[in-house]
Amino acid sequence: MSASPAPPTPPRRVILALALACGVGVATIYFPQAISALIAADLHVPAGEAALVVTAAQFGYAGGIFLLVPLGDRLPHRRLIVTLLALTAAGLLLAGAAPTLPVLVAASAATGVTTVVPQIIIPMAAGLVPAERRGAVTGTLLSGLIGGILLARTFGGALGEWLGWRAPYLTAAALILALALLLARVVPDTTPTSRQPYPALISAPLRLMREEPGLRRSCLYQATVFAGFSAAWTALTLLVTGPTYDMGAQTVGVLGLVGAASMFCTPVAGRAADRRGPDAVSLWCLLGAIGSAGVLVLGGTGGTAGLVVLAGGMLLLDVAVQGGQVANQARNFALRPDARARVNTTYMTCTFLGGSAGSWLGVRAYDGLGWPGVTGLVALMAAIALARHLTRPRLPAVPADGPATPSEVP
Repeated sequence: MSASPAPPTPPRRVILALALACGVGVATIYFPQAISALIAADLHVPAGEAALVVTAAQFGYAGGIFLLVPLGDRLPHRRLIVTLLALTAAGLLLAGAAPTLPVLVAASAATGVTTVVPQIIIPMAAGLVPAERRGAVTGTLLSGLIGGILLARTFGGALGEWLGWRAPYLTAAALILALALLLARVVPDTTPTSRQPYPALISAPLRLMREEPGLRRSCLYQATVFAGFSAAWTALTLLVTGPTYDMGAQTVGVLGLVGAASMFCTPVAGRAADRRGPDAVSLWCLLGAIGSAGVLVLGGTGGTAGLVVLAGGMLLLDVAVQGGQVANQARNFALRPDARARVNTTYMTCTFLGGSAGSWLGVRAYDGLGWPGVTGLVALMAAIALARHLTRPRLPAVPADGPATPSEVP
C-alpha cells in the first residue's frame, strides 16, 4: 500500500509537546536505575537482584515494541497513544505498591510493555513533515527522549533519597495521566497506512529485517552500542554506591543531570544527517563511543577527580549513543514510507534487546572484573559496530521518500 500524502506540517508547539511526551514516556523505564540500591535495602535483597527491576523493564519495553508499535500503522494514533499511557499509569501504581521484589519485577515488565508511546510518536511525526525536515524533527523528538532517559535518573535518585523508592513510581503515574490528557488534545488526526490484520503486522518486522540490509545495519549499530550504554549506566550505580565512592543514589541522579546535556546535540546530529547523510554521523558516533570507554576507565579511581571523569565519560557516551540513534532513524525512515511503524518496531526491538542484554552483562562484568571490565565491554560493543560500518557496501544514498524495494545489497 502506498503512503498517504503527508498532512500540513504541525505547528512547532505540537512538535515540542510530542518531544515532551517522548521524554516523560520513556523516563518510566529509566528512573529505576538510580534507585536500585534503595529497593535492595528496603526489600532486603542483594543489590544484584534489585537490578532485575531495570532489566525487566527493558525486556518489557522490547516486548512492547515488538507487539504494540506495529499498531501505529493500523490504528489512529491518538486513541492508541492515550490508551497505552493509561495502562502505563496503572502499571506504575502497581509497582509503587509492590510488597516484594517479584511483584515489583513483574510490574516493571508490564510497565515496560505499555510505555512504548515514544516509539509510536517518532514514526508518526516522520510522516507529518517534509522529507527535508525529517532529520531535524526526529532530532527534536529524540532530544526530548534523551532528556527523559537522563533526567529520569536525577528524578528517581533525588525523590527516592527524600521520600523512599516508592515515591518515584507514584509520582510518575500522576505525570503519565496528565500527559494522557495533554496528548488527547494535541495529537493530530492521522489516517492508518495499513489495513493488514494484527498477525501480519507483527510478522512484518522479521520480513523487513530480511529484506532491508540498511535496516539490519542500523539494528546492529544501535543494539551493540546501546548494550554498552546500558551496561555502563547499570554498573555505574553499583560503582558510585559501593566502596569506591560510598555515595547515595542521589549522586547517580546528578551524573544523569550532567549527561542530559546530550539532548542538545541530537538536533545538531539530525541536521548533519540531513546534509551529509546518516553514515557520516554514524562513524563519528561510533568513534565517540569507543573514546568514551577510554575516559570512563579512569573514573574507577574514586575521589572528586574520579567523579568528574565519570561525568565527562558518561556525557561523551550519551552524545555518541543518541547521535547514532538520530542517524540510524534517518536511515530507517527513508526505507518504507508506508511501514514506518513496522520499520521502527524492528529497529527498536533490536535496540532494547541489546540494552537488556547490556544491563545483564554490565552487572556480570562488574562482579567479575570490576569497573574496568564494564568499560572494556563498552569499547568492545562499539568496536563490533565500527567494524561492520567500515566494511559496509558503498552505494548511492537512499532517496528521501525511500524506495519500495531493498535499498542496499547485502
